[in-house]
Order: sequence, then C-alpha cells, then structure tokens
Amino acid sequence: QVQLVESGGGVVQAGDSLRLSCAASGRAFSGYAKGWFRQGPGNEREFVAGLSWSGTNTHYADSVKGRFTISRDSAKNTMYLQMNSLKPEDTGVYYCATDRQKYGSVSYSSSDYDYWGQGTQVTVSS
Repeated sequence: QVQLVESGGGVVQAGDSLRLSCAASGRAFSGYAKGWFRQGPGNEREFVAGLSWSGTNTHYADSVKGRFTISRDSAKNTMYLQMNSLKPEDTGVYYCATDRQKYGSVSYSSSDYDYWGQGTQVTVSS
C-alpha cells in the first residue's frame, strides 16, 4: 500500500509560481515511475509531468514544457512540481501518482498508475 498526500495548491495570479509537494508513505517510493496529472473543470484527467523510476529522466506535456519542473527528494520520499509562469488554463485539481509496474517507463496514461493522492486545487486568475 502507498499513501500519497499532495500539498501546495492555492489561488494565484497569472505569471505567479507555485510548488506542489507529494509526500509518500508505505511502499518504497523509489523503483516506480511517478507522475503529476491534472483535471480542469469539465475536462478529463491529463498528464502533466513524469519522472522515471531512477529519477534521471523527466517528461512533460507540451503545454507545460519550459514552465514546470518535476523533481524528487528520495530521502524525504517526496516529489515536487515547480510551476512557473502560471496561466489561467493551468487551473485544476493536481494529482500525484505512482506507476503500477516496478522499473517501468513513464506512462502518459492515467490507467497505468495505481496509487493516487487526494488532489490539490490550483486556481490561476487572469
């Protein structure tokens, strides 16, 4: 079992920055690819960023490339999403998740992730 708890969301203005955190407990955080997803109003959950199980490779949705950075602190069993130059279209509930396959590659599909946090709301006003 894995428990994931996100934090760091909030209400900001366009152009501002936020850093989301995802604290993990239970199953070892290492050895599994990890991802951040978001779900905006009326939209399906979409991939935002992913981190390989080794922590050496990162993946980003085109819409956030150059603005968001995914990282982890293995000692703290915590993953982060640094979000800069936020836009109103970044608004949504952000979720962290871990891949179901150990040593698997980063997937852009939410169905490949088995553990999810409860989500944290990010609202960006124009």
